[in-house]
Amino acid sequence: MSEIQPHTTGLTSQYLAQVTGDLERNVKEQERISAEIGTLQEQLGALQHDHSVLVSMQEALGGASAAGEADTTATPTLPRQATADQRSKPRKAAATSAKATASKKSAAKASSAQAPKTDTKPTLVNLIRDHLEQQSEPRSATEISAALTQAYPDRGVKTTVVRTTLEGLVAKSQAERTKQGSSVFYTAAAASKPAAAKPQQEAVAG
Repeated sequence: MSEIQPHTTGLTSQYLAQVTGDLERNVKEQERISAEIGTLQEQLGALQHDHSVLVSMQEALGGASAAGEADTTATPTLPRQATADQRSKPRKAAATSAKATASKKSAAKASSAQAPKTDTKPTLVNLIRDHLEQQSEPRSATEISAALTQAYPDRGVKTTVVRTTLEGLVAKSQAERTKQGSSVFYTAAAASKPAAAKPQQEAVAG
């Protein structure tokens, strides 16, 4: 019996210490949650205050417009003239609003019409074709790329893209390709063929 009693007292002290620790944690957790609830209540009170202020402002603005309408609809000494004036006011307001919307639309159309003029740039195909037509001798893709880069530094012309575009022009019979050793040169085909065909036609006609 003497051995059992110290054992039970030891277990009781362990349980008591555990319960005491749990109790302290519980109290701390309650304090933390209470502090969070207080903060949330403050935030809720501030939101409710803002809500009441906004509602009062809305009512004040609505009351002002309603008062303005009451002043305009007040019965003057001449009822017929008053009704005519009241009818003319909405028409004038509608006309002015229509003019304002029309002016806005026209301004938007003008800006949208002007935007492409300022932003439109010639395509790389057109630049290469025009460059070939202006040259009297065959040019390589590297020479054409260098010339276009110097003329249009903001385009960022690459030699590989120029060579691909030139091959596309050759495929469309808009340019001719000649090979000199390991180098490939290009010339414009569209500008030379019509000029050569005109003397033949004149000789046949003569």
